[in-house]
Amino acid sequence: MTVMPPSLLAQDWLDQIFRSKSATTGGVLRRKVSDVHREVGREVLELEVRRRGWHLLHSNDHYIILCSPAPFSVIC
Repeated sequence: MTVMPPSLLAQDWLDQIFRSKSATTGGVLRRKVSDVHREVGREVLELEVRRRGWHLLHSNDHYIILCSPAPFSVIC
């Protein structure tokens, strides 16, 4: 699958979320699926998260980004 590089506006959106305090301190980000699809697309978000070595989860209508490469566990 070929993923087009994000447009300037899409890149601005990505830069903004990845510069947030939660992202820069190893926290958790949550974004609505519809917002991600409108702004950049799931594939672009996934590539950016993978590039950073972080984790991307999908729960109902949100994407959840764990801004740390540390392993995690689902408890229940």
